Amino acid sequence: MDANKQRGALGHGVSARLLLSLSLASAVSLAFARCASEPASPSGEALYRRYCASCHGLQGRGDGPLAETLKRRPTDLTQLAKKDGGKLDEPKLLSFIDGRRWVKEHGPREMPVWGAVFDEELKTQFYREYTGLLQSRTLADYIRSIQEK
Repeated sequence: MDANKQRGALGHGVSARLLLSLSLASAVSLAFARCASEPASPSGEALYRRYCASCHGLQGRGDGPLAETLKRRPTDLTQLAKKDGGKLDEPKLLSFIDGRRWVKEHGPREMPVWGAVFDEELKTQFYREYTGLLQSRTLADYIRSIQEK
């Protein structure tokens, strides 16, 4: 084979490898970009601050900035376990959060039905019902973490 044909064959092999490497690098970059753009699940504390702190206060004591506007003072969430004999009733708490249980103290449904709110905010995501339930669960876990002994 003469030198020009060898250089051409070698150049073609290098070009093909370079093209393959660039294609692979692009695919990996796109995959990472897609993962990075996926919304992260908010923490229980972040959910609490967004949805609950305005009424229940940052520490959960029922003294949030909107507490005075309600017919009755919001529940001190740090005392739930004490009120239930030392153990937090998580199914009951979840039913308050997601709206399956009416909260008499809030009058005619002043407390938002968070389960419906979560579902509406997540309506463009896959499995929104499960994600809304997981947010309620994450919020309940955070409330469990602020219980006073």
